[in-house]
Amino acid sequence: MLLDATAVPVDRGGVGRYVDNLVPALVRAGVDLRVACRPVDTAHYRELSGHEPLAAPHATDRRPVRLAWEQIGLPALVRQAAADVLHSPHYTHPLVARVPSEVTLHDATFFTDARLHAPTKVAFFRAATQLALRRAAQCVVDSRATAEELTCVAGADPSRLTVAHLGVDTAVFAPPSAAQIRAVRDRLGLTGPYVAFLGTLEPRKNVPALIRGWVSAAHGRAEPPALVLAGGRGWDHDVDAALVAVPAPLRVIRAGYLPLELLAGLLGGAEVVAYPSLAEGFGLPVLEAMACGAAVLTTRRTSLPEVGGDAVEYTEPDWASIATALRGLLDDQDRRATLRGAGVARAAAFTWDACAAAHVSAYGKATAMTRDRLGRT
Repeated sequence: MLLDATAVPVDRGGVGRYVDNLVPALVRAGVDLRVACRPVDTAHYRELSGHEPLAAPHATDRRPVRLAWEQIGLPALVRQAAADVLHSPHYTHPLVARVPSEVTLHDATFFTDARLHAPTKVAFFRAATQLALRRAAQCVVDSRATAEELTCVAGADPSRLTVAHLGVDTAVFAPPSAAQIRAVRDRLGLTGPYVAFLGTLEPRKNVPALIRGWVSAAHGRAEPPALVLAGGRGWDHDVDAALVAVPAPLRVIRAGYLPLELLAGLLGGAEVVAYPSLAEGFGLPVLEAMACGAAVLTTRRTSLPEVGGDAVEYTEPDWASIATALRGLLDDQDRRATLRGAGVARAAAFTWDACAAAHVSAYGKATAMTRDRLGRT
């Protein structure tokens, strides 16, 4: 089997964590795996897979070149690897690969919540999703919610969808030590309590409403918590307007990307991790925060209850509801402690080995469906 990791971004966000954890889990599951990747990632995937990766040209660092190479160069690597299945883990795939293709579709929001994305991005990912649903032997989705949405809004065939919940690496995401908490506090200059958000600052993350809700919940407290926004800057231009309106002495820290080794300290050291997203395909930051023993506040939108279950606090996504829920958690230490313990316990059920097992099942379905189709022609 060949897994195409050339779409993994340098920042190793959600897609990067998915691929980087899936590869060793597939190896543990006994899959005969080769990885195609960008030249800069060859040592990384050699270590993760135990085999020499197949390197794409250096020019594939540029997205338009990578997409063109995917159609022309990737099928040649499939032949070179003598692969019996090609797994494309991020929406796009070669239209002619001559082996069964499996494509991961991470969410359906380009159909259901198009207003939350740039128009060009909506057009591109809708087209890529529809091509995958028509042409791939199997499509993997991160949640039942995404499978149901794709069936309703994109005409997906449920028999060609496999749900594979993402996992959490508890060697990285676990209740932090005092030293881990101190390291992130020193890095960010934190001296008191704080509320944390982790994710790209894009419209569907609903960060402007979080900022306004936090201002309301923190106002008038003897020791108001800071708000830490960690992750990429994204393209939500309303964030800056919301930040301008934050009154003194409240403090917002825009942490940007943090090294992976600091994330447990950030999440587990927060009074509350707030993730009031409007729509998700899975919600990996919620799972990772739970694993770190955080008290998590999120919404009931799309897949988030599938991840959080009864181990998180829920809010409606408007700023007033966020303020009420956040105020309640900040005032209730016992509730926060209950959520911390429940989150760790629930997160333990989401493993990368289980995710890999679902993928192995999908690979088997892909090859069986292809053999069946060829047998009828």
